[in-house]
Amino acid sequence: MRIEVSHPIHPQHKLKPEYTEIPFNCDGCKEAGIGLKHRCQQCEFDLHKSCAVAPPTITHPFYKKCEFQFLHQPPGAALRICDACGKDVLGFVYHCKRCGFDLHPCCANLPQVLNDGERNLYLCLKLSNSCYCCGGKGPGWSYRSKCKTYNLHVSCVKKLLLENWQAMHLKVDSNKVRELQTRIPSLGGTLKDHHGGGRGGGKASKCSQIATGAISAVVSAILGDPTAIIAAAVGALLFK
Repeated sequence: MRIEVSHPIHPQHKLKPEYTEIPFNCDGCKEAGIGLKHRCQQCEFDLHKSCAVAPPTITHPFYKKCEFQFLHQPPGAALRICDACGKDVLGFVYHCKRCGFDLHPCCANLPQVLNDGERNLYLCLKLSNSCYCCGGKGPGWSYRSKCKTYNLHVSCVKKLLLENWQAMHLKVDSNKVRELQTRIPSLGGTLKDHHGGGRGGGKASKCSQIATGAISAVVSAILGDPTAIIAAAVGALLFK
């Protein structure tokens, strides 16, 4: 049974849990969401589940000396950056006062292990190999395959998602939509080149399969609902 909740930043009405396959903007952390959310029907006010029922303090295995406090606004006057995805912190945040680290609530709740339907992907603090989206080894968390050769920056997948969402839902230039729709399938060629043709074809094909399943799984986790149903829905959005 799903129970309505009250929240201090929206005290006038209770928030009712509901499920959506349409992306929404969370009024707490200001980040995109999908799946289970808490919503005020009167005000069209939405919160991720992780924002609506956030514990006041958390710890994280990547930062063993830190205790993160849940805040409704980023601390101080300077712009804060999420240490997981590298994006600006504009609303709700988990902040470690001692070390200065900041995490979006959905980033703080990213699963350590994701299953894309066929294999596991492991959340890592640093990249061991180049990210298949950007080709770099820049800072920020990533998911990688067990073989450690396939890596995805959380920040790159988030950027791809937001660009696609803006192109398809905000009706930007149609050429931009076509560009975004072809970006993910082109990873198949990149993976094939990486592993080599001919004798390496089997490995390349296997890693190409990782591309679509992995990105769908990572996107769904970033949006706050790492479930197979949502992964399929997001995959349809990204790959159609």
